[in-house]
Amino acid sequence: MDATVQGMSFSKGAHVNETPEQRVARKKFQTEMVETHKALVKRIANHLAARMPPSVQIDDLVQSGMIGLLEAAGKYDATKGASFETFAGIRIRGAMLDEIRKGDWGPRSVYRNSRKVTEAVQKVESKLGRDARDAEVAKELEVNLNEFYTMLSDLRGCRLFSFEELFDSEESRMQARSGDRGPSADIQEEKFKFALVEAIEKLPEREKLVLMLYYDEEMNLKEIGKVLGVSESRVSQIHSQAAVRLRAKLQNWLR
Repeated sequence: MDATVQGMSFSKGAHVNETPEQRVARKKFQTEMVETHKALVKRIANHLAARMPPSVQIDDLVQSGMIGLLEAAGKYDATKGASFETFAGIRIRGAMLDEIRKGDWGPRSVYRNSRKVTEAVQKVESKLGRDARDAEVAKELEVNLNEFYTMLSDLRGCRLFSFEELFDSEESRMQARSGDRGPSADIQEEKFKFALVEAIEKLPEREKLVLMLYYDEEMNLKEIGKVLGVSESRVSQIHSQAAVRLRAKLQNWLR
């Protein structure tokens, strides 16, 4: 791709003074980016769907993801430093998460339990000064271990406990403002990233490993289960536990 297109800003309001040649180059770039990144939309949709209940349809995620891709192609600015795939991935995931949020399929009892679990983790860890163990959280909730694991299973894909929601919504919100953000926004973004990394580092090793395999290696729950030697449902529980713990540690950012 020529330097003119690479250096062109495609963000909102950047098209006002463009020449006819630049307009043609922009349209060509947008078409090429959409065509070459359709597979990225499907990959992200399948990855997200693995963490969602059956009521979330992959076709719906793909459709919303394509809208996110189109928006990314129209707003991408190569001068900001991020690659198009990185920028588009954030927009695509954000669009899919918006679609999931609109469904609001989670029962109120699940949301009530989500708050209870987060509060229980906070209380135990504040009291003991270390990571809360399953049995300790269950005791704080006044339920047995099996009931606690059932609560975690019910939280699977819940928007209040989705790690994708926790990270991508903040990241995509910041990226969406990148065209008109000031120094204070950059500082806030860096602080959030530091807090998130610090919170992840404090997770128990197994939970960190599950997050690494799921988000960095893009393995599904079944594949992670084989690596850890546990069932797919147990991996889902560990993932939910990690999200619960992260939300408890990052409450100041999520209010």
